[in-house]
Amino acid sequence: MVPVKDGGVEVQTIPVQRESHIELPVLIERARKARELIIDMAAAPTGCHIGGSLSAIDLLIGAYARYGEDPNSVVILSKGHSAAALYATLHVYGILPDNPAESYGADGSLFTGHPNHKLPGIPFATGSLGHGIAYGAGWALAQKLKGTSGVGLVIGGDGELQEGLCWETAQIVQARSLTNFIYVIDVNGGQNDGYVKDISPIHSLRQRFEAFGFAVREIDGHDFEAILSAVEPDPERPVAVLATTVKGKGVAAIEGNAEAHYVKIPEKLAKRWKAGLQ
Repeated sequence: MVPVKDGGVEVQTIPVQRESHIELPVLIERARKARELIIDMAAAPTGCHIGGSLSAIDLLIGAYARYGEDPNSVVILSKGHSAAALYATLHVYGILPDNPAESYGADGSLFTGHPNHKLPGIPFATGSLGHGIAYGAGWALAQKLKGTSGVGLVIGGDGELQEGLCWETAQIVQARSLTNFIYVIDVNGGQNDGYVKDISPIHSLRQRFEAFGFAVREIDGHDFEAILSAVEPDPERPVAVLATTVKGKGVAAIEGNAEAHYVKIPEKLAKRWKAGLQ
């Protein structure tokens, strides 16, 4: 854990209810509440992966607003270390009735550091990076074979793209013409050991996905209008959404700081951060 300086159960897929009219102020408020929960989880005895959770939360809130009560669609968080964001999202949408911050990381708790498929609304445990992308593609292929309009939407990370399975999956998605597959990449520039650009820079990301036959959409990953527009399928190609985000978004003390990948903070600091959410 890095300190931050401040001045066997049946798997269920329970998607959230589709909203016929999505009001942006509602999404903004849900994201704020979810950020508070993430901060509370960072104040748990184990701490949490706060940086990537705060960068991805708007993408998750938007994805769940768009893909609701459709048993043929699924939203998968592939960058599983940001489980705190997934738990917070499912809680604010009412899928997880229990407050995840109350037992996050505790011995025997189902709110583990990576998504736990024993919880409602989480069909697949994504502790190993790259695997969620393959699962989402498999889901999309299954829906195509069944003739449904279901979508497999995956939220991954730019650091996660160092996993070869990501690109192997992209090849299969292209080969099988999975136009119902949407790959949202949380491009926050950071990973466990530092900045992506310093560890294994990924150049020409747009061109890479275009070479794999994807329709590429580049957006501000904290703009709900842009998110909702970007997560629509393309009738001819799979979609890759390159969402530029800020690691630690909302907490000024850690925004853009790669060292905020995983933190444990005292409750007093958590209260200060929640009061100052931007």
